Amino acid sequence: MILINLLPHRQVKRRQRRQLFFVLTFIAAMIGLLLVAMWYGWNQRLLTKQLETNLLLQQGITKLDEQIKDVVQLKSEIVALKARQKSVEDLQTDRNMPVHLLNELVRQTPPGIFLKKMKYEGNMVMLEGIAQTNERVSELLRNTANNSAWFERPELQEIKSVTTKLKDTATDKRLFAFSMSLVLKRPVAADAAASAASAAATTSSSASLPNVN
Repeated sequence: MILINLLPHRQVKRRQRRQLFFVLTFIAAMIGLLLVAMWYGWNQRLLTKQLETNLLLQQGITKLDEQIKDVVQLKSEIVALKARQKSVEDLQTDRNMPVHLLNELVRQTPPGIFLKKMKYEGNMVMLEGIAQTNERVSELLRNTANNSAWFERPELQEIKSVTTKLKDTATDKRLFAFSMSLVLKRPVAADAAASAASAAATTSSSASLPNVN
């Protein structure tokens, strides 16, 4: 038996192809939407992770800033404490400086010099006195410049001849009135100068020993 298809087969095939095209387009669109959704979800995950990392970094920076403030404050307190400690040490040292000044003046003032006035301010010492001769004043300058562990930079300000009458006699005596300035060393500088002077004296004495070889 022979079957004859009287339907318009070309239209049917065209309709089938159109339906297949729509189906494939829909599937492609779904796949595209799925890929876009996956890409968006991945980006959101990365963004969330980056935001969490940024939050942790910000918290760490805030904590470091607080620690830096504490360190700066601690350093300021240390500096203030050191300054206070130095002030106390300087005050304690300054209390002993007049004693060292008087003792050193007694040691370094040669006979024939009479000190009339002394002014001590800061580390500067001003002296006024009477000397029997010019040589006595020169000796005082040499002693305070070279032999003293507490004095430095002696400078003669003025020297002039004066005439005075001796007691119980009518004889005039020619003397020399002088004024001079000195710098009183701090204890650390004085100790260093004393050590240097001792070392120089030891070297000098060693060099003066005869050679027994």
